[in-house]
Amino acid sequence: MTVTLRYAARSDVGLVRSNNQDSAYAGPNLLVVADGMGGHAGGDVASALTIAALVGLDRPDHSSDQSMSELERTIDRARQDLVDATTADPDLAGMGTTVTALLKSGNTLAMAHLGDSRAYLLRDGVLAQVTVDHTFVQHLVDTGRITPDEAETHPQRNVVMRVLGDFDLDLTPDLSIREAVPGDRWMLCSDGLSGFVPEHEIAEVLASVASPQDAVERLVSMSMRAGSTDNITVVVADVLDEAAAAGTTATVVPEIVGSAALAGVTAAGGDQQAPTSLPGPGPGSGIDGDTVTGFVRAPAPGGEQAAAAPAAVSVLSGAVAQDGLADTLEHAVIASGSEEEQYQPDIQPDDETDDETDEESATPKKRAWLTVVGALLLVVGLGVAGWAGYRWTQTQYYVGESDGQVAVFRGIPATAGPLSFSTPVELTGTRVDELPDFVADRVHETIRATSLEDARGRADRLIADAAAETDPSPSPTPSSTPTPSSTPTSSDEPRNDTSSQPENTAENTAENTAENTAENTADDAGQGKNG
Repeated sequence: MTVTLRYAARSDVGLVRSNNQDSAYAGPNLLVVADGMGGHAGGDVASALTIAALVGLDRPDHSSDQSMSELERTIDRARQDLVDATTADPDLAGMGTTVTALLKSGNTLAMAHLGDSRAYLLRDGVLAQVTVDHTFVQHLVDTGRITPDEAETHPQRNVVMRVLGDFDLDLTPDLSIREAVPGDRWMLCSDGLSGFVPEHEIAEVLASVASPQDAVERLVSMSMRAGSTDNITVVVADVLDEAAAAGTTATVVPEIVGSAALAGVTAAGGDQQAPTSLPGPGPGSGIDGDTVTGFVRAPAPGGEQAAAAPAAVSVLSGAVAQDGLADTLEHAVIASGSEEEQYQPDIQPDDETDDETDEESATPKKRAWLTVVGALLLVVGLGVAGWAGYRWTQTQYYVGESDGQVAVFRGIPATAGPLSFSTPVELTGTRVDELPDFVADRVHETIRATSLEDARGRADRLIADAAAETDPSPSPTPSSTPTPSSTPTSSDEPRNDTSSQPENTAENTAENTAENTAENTADDAGQGKNG
C-alpha cells in the first residue's frame, strides 16, 4: 500500500529575537526541522546548509532498505558542508544546528534526530513524543537524578549535548524506521514551541484542527501567547492512503520556511517553475537588501494532485544575506541525486546559546530606555531621602551663639555649601563675650537639647551660673558687725576694742536676763497674794 503526506510548515521569528535561525522543509517525501545556533554569526547558516543538503532526498525512488542509510549519509554530508563553510569564513566558527528529519519510502518513514528539536506522533487521538532530546537535562532524567517535571523548569534545559556542527567530529544521529499508518499525524517542531506550550495543549490542537495549515498557524500563535523567547517553527503532516488522498487537494509543492527560505533555497514540485524575486522582509526583520529570491508555489494543473516529480532545489546568487557573509559561499544548483552542492545562506540568530548577542542587537532602545528610567528613579530616591533627612533636622534643638548673644536654635549645627540646617528661634540678650571664658567656650561648641523647652532651660541655667561666677554676694561675719553703744560717747573717749565686744555683749545679756527674771518673779508673787 502506498501512502501520501499532506503537510504544512510555518516559521516565525517570535517575540524577542530580531532574526530567525530556524529552517524547515516539508515536501511529499521529506519533512525536516533544523534549529540553528552559534550566535548572530552563523546559526542560520548552519540550519540553511543542512536543509539544502537534505532537500535533495525529497524524491519517491527510495527503497525501505536504503532510506535510513541515505538519510544518515546525507546528514554527514551536511556536517562536512558546515566544516567547509567555517574554513572559508572563520567568523562562522562554532555554528551548529539541530536536525529532526522524516523520509518517506513506500509505506515506511525513516527518522534521523540530533539535538532538541522534537518529533511527535498523534495516533488514535493519543500524542506521543517519538524523539529523545540530546540535552544535559534529559541526561539527568535518564540517569534518575531529576524527574521529567523538574526538567521542564531546569535552568540548564537548553544546554544541547549533541548537534550537527562545524567541528570535525562524527556524531551519529539517532536513526529509526517506522510504519506510515494512514490516519497518523506527525509534528516536527523547534523548542520555541515545545519549550513553552504544554504537551496536552499541543495534543488538543493536533486532534481537533483538521487542516495541517490551520494546525501550524494555531500552534505558532499559542507559542507566542505563552511568551516564547525563541524562534518558533512547526511542521505538521497527515498520512493518507490513496483513497483519502484522491479526495483531497493535498499540497504537493514543497514548503521551505525560516532562514533557508530567506537564503534563497527554492523548490518546485509538479510543474516546475523558475524562481521569482519576492519583496524583501519588512523593517525589523534584521535582513539587509531589497529582495529575497524565495520559494515559488507551483499549483497542480486543474486543482488535481500532480505527480510527485523530483524536487529541484536551487541556492541562487543574489540571495539576501546579512553582515556580508553571503560572499563566503558560492551558488550552485542542487538537483536530485547531485553529488556537488554549494550554498549561499542568509544569517539570522536563534537558540538560547546566543542570548547575549541577540539581546544586544534586538533591544538597544529598550536598554537605553531602562537606563533613563533608572537614572530618574535614582534622582527621585535621593531627593526623597534628602528631604526626609532635612525634616528630621528641624525637630532638633541646641544652645549656641547668634549675633554675639546666647541663643536657642532649631536644627543641627551643620551646613552644606550655602544651605544651613539650623535657625535661631530665640535670643536671650546675654552677650557671649561677657561670659567667663569656659562658659563662652561651651556656647561656641553648642549645647544639644532634646526639645525647645529643654533648650530654653539649658540657656537660662547657663546664664544664671555665669552671673554667679562673675558677681558673688558677700556674707556677713561676726567680726564685721558693729555693736551699737547704749550711751553716747564723746569723741575724746577711746572706742571699745572690737575684740572685747563679744565679752561685753555676753555680760550685758546676762545682766538683762537676771533683772528681767527678778522683776517677773516679784510680779507673780504679788498677783498670787491678791488672788
